[in-house]
Amino acid sequence: MSTVSKAQNPEADPRVKAVFDDIRTTRKSDFINNMWLYLAFDPDLLEKTWAEVKAVMATPSALDPVVKEMLYIAVSVTNGCSYCAHSHTAAAKAKGMTKEEHADLMRVIALAGKTNQLATALQLPVDTAFDADTKPS
Repeated sequence: MSTVSKAQNPEADPRVKAVFDDIRTTRKSDFINNMWLYLAFDPDLLEKTWAEVKAVMATPSALDPVVKEMLYIAVSVTNGCSYCAHSHTAAAKAKGMTKEEHADLMRVIALAGKTNQLATALQLPVDTAFDADTKPS
């Protein structure tokens, strides 16, 4: 269940239509997923969120697009966002993530969760060798 109602005709608002058109162009697809359909309840929030997503996820950068999606999956799993874990897994697969890479990603996520919990439970002090302020440049 959503906390807001999906608009019956969100593209009646020209700001929403402009964002949806940009999503279609950027993604080379007519599919507008629920994230955007539901965010359309607030055109300002929709515009700002899409601009950030486009800048980080759809703009070429030092990170490969599949790596970006895999990182998004890991953070989504950690944050417990089923919707994002599903949508970014689909995106990663569409961009070429293999079954083997997906399996490795699951192992890394599981291991990081375990060791993060152990480090937190033990309240480990950070080694000075890991502290950028104390390491020689």
